[in-house]
Amino acid sequence: MNFDHLPEDCFAHILSFTSPGDACRSSLVSSSFRATADADSVWRKFLPSDHKQILSRFVSPIAYSSSKDLFMKLCSPNLIDGGDKMFFVEKSTGKKCYMLSARDLSISWGSHPLYWTWRPCLQSRSKFRFAEVAELRTIWWLEICGTTNTQMLSQKTVYGAYLIIKIANRAYGLDTLPSEVSLEVGSYKSQGSIYLSKRNDIKSGKQASSEHEHFPKVVRASRSRVLDEDRGGSKRGDGWMEVEIGSFYNGECDEKDVRMSLREVKGVHLKAGLIVEGIELRPKQ
Repeated sequence: MNFDHLPEDCFAHILSFTSPGDACRSSLVSSSFRATADADSVWRKFLPSDHKQILSRFVSPIAYSSSKDLFMKLCSPNLIDGGDKMFFVEKSTGKKCYMLSARDLSISWGSHPLYWTWRPCLQSRSKFRFAEVAELRTIWWLEICGTTNTQMLSQKTVYGAYLIIKIANRAYGLDTLPSEVSLEVGSYKSQGSIYLSKRNDIKSGKQASSEHEHFPKVVRASRSRVLDEDRGGSKRGDGWMEVEIGSFYNGECDEKDVRMSLREVKGVHLKAGLIVEGIELRPKQ
């Protein structure tokens, strides 16, 4: 079939049912395809249906010249809700992603300066980072919880929740026992154990390596998911590390709370050196 013979509005309608990646590839075929592939009627379909409401929550308004330009700018993280959250879309699909800042989480004893300290993020000059992070000074009861709602997320999508962290050079006690991770959405519950850092990483002051990460073994009982123990964190391209808390399927028209947590409260040993940026929710590949 020769698409050159199709009316422009018909070709644009077809492209709107593909993906952002397909539209970008189509624009490379020819100059005539480029005009259609870049049309607002195509890229409006790739934007979140509630993008106007999301834009109203931006800390710094963004200027854009077209729907495609807006989509591309939404692919980079933007601070929303007074700087307590970040929003961006997945470039390949247009699905919504969020990060909850450490300030937006419930951290046990987080307001007590003896146990936790809040300091500026070294990368906070970038609009892609929160202004501050939480650093664990010393504590034995480690508990970090976060909550969001499925209505904020894209429908018919499997999401993963990830705690974004760093391990300070002075860290200790984070490799003694695994932390328990849990994610609950309605009657669904995902549970597992994970080491925030490996013993050799703490001794050398290095981030935990993704080389030791294992694919989780899934055991289904009722509507629950149990992950393997001894999983570790994995490095990110932005210099941070992430540990998976759990994953879930966000269906159609669901409006349920998503409750995420990481706990290590069984050991009576002291822990220190955990730096927390927040919890990120994004589609799983």
